[in-house]
Amino acid sequence: MALTFQQFLFYAFAAVLVGAALGVITARNPVHSVLYLVLAFFTSAALWLLMEAEFLALTLVLVYVGAVMVLFLFVVMMLDIDLAALRAGFTRYLPLGLVVAALIVWEMASVLGPARFGPGRVAAPAPHGAGYSNTKALGETLYTQHLYAFEVAALILLVAIVAAIALTLRRRPDTRRQDPARQVRVRRRDRVRLVRMAPERRPAPAASEPGGRTGTEEA
Repeated sequence: MALTFQQFLFYAFAAVLVGAALGVITARNPVHSVLYLVLAFFTSAALWLLMEAEFLALTLVLVYVGAVMVLFLFVVMMLDIDLAALRAGFTRYLPLGLVVAALIVWEMASVLGPARFGPGRVAAPAPHGAGYSNTKALGETLYTQHLYAFEVAALILLVAIVAAIALTLRRRPDTRRQDPARQVRVRRRDRVRLVRMAPERRPAPAASEPGGRTGTEEA
């Protein structure tokens, strides 16, 4: 059976997505891993465009690639990461990781296998006209059928933001902090004190010098 152009694009993007996902977890350089993740996000956005989910595709590119992943990339580039220690830890936990990965693949295969999503069980999506608005349909579904789930997710994100700010701004008694306003208002007499002391002369003990001479010093 000959593939249509849309099917060819789907398999091509899917192959690139799988390769980028493997590159995220196999690259030795953390910066390369972040770049592979950016490629995976772009390819996922292309797949969503094929499924007529234009709003989700643009949101993925603008929010995750344009903001979140760029921030991750700068943070990874500024961190002093010991690559040797990372590789040692990867080798140590590789057997456990393979077991967990196998369990996850088995669970996904049991849920998304042919028994539930085989040929003829899921109808193909109906094609829409040129005036169809994906954003409007998504908004109607999100704010009517899934309104409570949307509000709960927003509340969880709000609590996470407040908790992150609280953890970052906590004050420790043993930490020294700068007060720029206090530094600007400082005066010389508050920091410097001139003390006059009378000179004192004391004879230094005699010390033998090379050549048989003795000398005295005054302090």
